[in-house]
Amino acid sequence: MNRNRFTLAAAAFLALAGASGFASAEMTKMVGGAAMYPSKNIIQNAVNSKDNTTLVAAVKAAGLVDTLEGPGPFTVFAPTNAAFSELPAGTVENLLKPENKADLTGVLTYHVLPGRLTTEDLSAAIKQGGGQATFKTVEGEPLTISEKGKTFEITDSKGRTARVTIADVLQSNGVIHVINKVLLP
Repeated sequence: MNRNRFTLAAAAFLALAGASGFASAEMTKMVGGAAMYPSKNIIQNAVNSKDNTTLVAAVKAAGLVDTLEGPGPFTVFAPTNAAFSELPAGTVENLLKPENKADLTGVLTYHVLPGRLTTEDLSAAIKQGGGQATFKTVEGEPLTISEKGKTFEITDSKGRTARVTIADVLQSNGVIHVINKVLLP
C-alpha cells in the first residue's frame, strides 16, 4: 500500500514539475553519450557531446559561441564528427585556419535557422508546401526540407542531402536536430 502511494506521489510530482517548466527526464535526450538538458543553451549542451566535438571546435574558431549562447531562438542542424570526416581530406583543417574564418562562419551559419522549429513545425511546413519546405538560413542561402517516412531530409544548395538522426533536442534558446552530413552553401 505504501509503495502505491509513493508511486502516485512521484508521478504527481513529475507531472507538476513538467507543467511548471522544470525539465523532465522525458524531455532530456542523449547525444554523443551526454544528456542534453532543455534548461541549458545550445553551447552548454553541445560541449558535452562526444559526437559533436568537431562542430564545437568549429563554432569556437568562428567566434560563434556568444551568439549560440544568446537568447535566440535558433534551430541548429548539428553535423556529427562522422559527417565532418566525410568531407574531402583537409577541408575541415583548412576551414579552421584563421584566414578562412569567414568561410567557416558561412558554413556554420548555413546550419542555423532563425526560430525554434521542432519536427512538428517542420512537418506542418512540409505539408503546407506540398511535400517540401524551403527555409532561409542565418547564412542567407536556402535549405529544403522534406519528410521521408518518419525521417527528415535536408537538401543544401549544392544538392547534398543530410538526414536527421536525432530530432527535437530541446534547448533553452532553441532546438538541435543532429544530422549525418555537413551542408554546404
